Amino acid sequence: MKAVKTLVAVAVTALASTAALADINVGVILSLTGPGSGLGIPMQNQFKLFPQTIGGEKVNLIILDDASDPGKGAANARRLVTDDKVDVIIGSTLTPVAAAIAPVAAEAKTVQLAASPVGVPPGADQWLFRLPQGNDVMGYAVVEHMKKQGIKTIGFLGYTDAYGELWLKAMTPLAEKAGMKIVATERFARADTSVTPQALKLTAANPDAILVVATGSGAAMPHKAIIERGYKGKIYQTHAAATPDLVRIGGKDVEGSFVVSGPAVIAEQLPDNHPSKKLAMDFVTNYEKLVGAGMRNQFAGHAYDAAIALNKAVPIALKTGKPGTQEFRTGLRDALETMGRTVFAHGVMNWTKDDHWGFTNETGVMLKVVDGKFKVE
Repeated sequence: MKAVKTLVAVAVTALASTAALADINVGVILSLTGPGSGLGIPMQNQFKLFPQTIGGEKVNLIILDDASDPGKGAANARRLVTDDKVDVIIGSTLTPVAAAIAPVAAEAKTVQLAASPVGVPPGADQWLFRLPQGNDVMGYAVVEHMKKQGIKTIGFLGYTDAYGELWLKAMTPLAEKAGMKIVATERFARADTSVTPQALKLTAANPDAILVVATGSGAAMPHKAIIERGYKGKIYQTHAAATPDLVRIGGKDVEGSFVVSGPAVIAEQLPDNHPSKKLAMDFVTNYEKLVGAGMRNQFAGHAYDAAIALNKAVPIALKTGKPGTQEFRTGLRDALETMGRTVFAHGVMNWTKDDHWGFTNETGVMLKVVDGKFKVE
């Protein structure tokens, strides 16, 4: 009898293992602690609304904290591809961390849906797709707005890391083409608690406008420092600052400033014929029902869009293999490259084999902080 029970137990275990092979394992790496937590926690909240099944297959979410550290992010990625055998990695919210994850995902031939605008060497993004808008696309919207404001000279105050570098690299040719010049460039680290020396140099240069390149709550500190030094020109912020934290922490000092954003965070203000209006409204309605009114967030929107991408790509990839196999992972990459025009809450995406950024120049929406709220310009 004992032997029979053992055989039954083995059979049940074998059946369970077989069924598990059909589950889609989604690894998620977010900055839930450290300086990037203001970006990672909203994404974690949105993942509570993530679909439980995609393409008829059960979805298992494995969420890990990278502590805003690139080394921890890379270690998490190695665990996900080695131990958890994930079919796709989503993350991270910080560009330096997403950049550290990229080679691990590429080596494992596993799709990475980055939640930050991460740049890698040419040809190194075969498995890397970006959910946020590229800096070239958002920089285009900033420069077009600056042209209308009569801006001729620009000051740059940005992170010392990849996010700051990518924005400077994007803005320089765009500004030059528009007849503008970056006359002062200052940098600061994410962990810095003061940028007084940099703010003094920028205000001394007295450009027509200053672009602050920072993320979440970290974008308020340099903005306030510029105002406190008596700067009277126009101040712009990037899409990583399009969060409630900028207004909450910046207070009156950020009033009148301009922030480039994807359409998701200002859903109600989009015209009815905007392609993202319906999905943006769905994202905002359900997210704020979960976390509270006025708490919509750019990065939570990326988690929402990740579900849209996978809902479209997974059924195609299932034709090539079962979840848990390299055939399925390769099929998922190929499906994302060929799924064509796809409306996201954050704009219209069209990834191709040669373009893993996807968004077009019409994507960026310029916002202005008015009475503590974002208003479409």
